[in-house]
Amino acid sequence: MALDDRRIDLRRDPHSGGALAHGGDAEAHSILQRTGFIHVIRQLGNYHRTPTGLDQAAADALATAAVSALRSAGYWVACDEPFDTDQHTAHRLPLGAQVAALADDLREATTTQDAAAILTELTAAHDGVLAALAQVLDAAAEFFETLDPHFDRHTASVVRGLNGHHLAIVATEVHRLRNELADRHEAHPARRSCPTSALPPRLPAPPPSRRL
Repeated sequence: MALDDRRIDLRRDPHSGGALAHGGDAEAHSILQRTGFIHVIRQLGNYHRTPTGLDQAAADALATAAVSALRSAGYWVACDEPFDTDQHTAHRLPLGAQVAALADDLREATTTQDAAAILTELTAAHDGVLAALAQVLDAAAEFFETLDPHFDRHTASVVRGLNGHHLAIVATEVHRLRNELADRHEAHPARRSCPTSALPPRLPAPPPSRRL
C-alpha cells in the first residue's frame, strides 16, 4: 500500500464553511462516509465533503469525528485547528467486512460442498444476504414514497426497479451457482484440506522394576 494512501488532508472549505477531505484509500473513504461525509467524484480528482445545510458547529463536529475515526484506524491526518482532536474512536468490524469474509472462506474451500455452504449465506431465502438486501431496498423505496409523494415518487420507482429487476437477476444467478455446486460432490483439484496432525505413537510403558 502506498504511503500517500495513508494520508488524508481535511480542511475547511472557504466557500461553504464546511469541510473537505482529500486523499486516502478505499478504507479511509468508507470511514469518511460512515462519519457522514459525501463522496464527490470528479474527472480531476475525488474528494469528500460535509453535507450541505449544516451550520458551522455541526460541520465542525462532523469533521472532528472524522479526524478521530481516521487516526484511530492508523491514518495520518493533517487538518485545520478546529478539527484537531486526540480523542480515539472505537473501531468495530463493519457489516460489509463481515459479508466480505465469505470471499476469504470461498478462497479456502476445498470441495464443492464447502463452496455451496458458503454461497448459501447469500441465497438463504429467509435470512440470506440477498434477501436482506432486498428488504433494505424495499424499505428505502417506502422511505422516499412517504418523504414527499410528489417529488420523490420517481426516486422510489427507481429503487423498486433495482430491487425487482437488477437484484432479481443477481439472486437468480447466484442461486443457480449454489445449487450446481451442491449437486456436484467434488473436491477442488488445486486445493487440499490441511490434514489433522497425527498424534505421536504412544510408547509402551516400561516394565515394572524388580526388587531384589
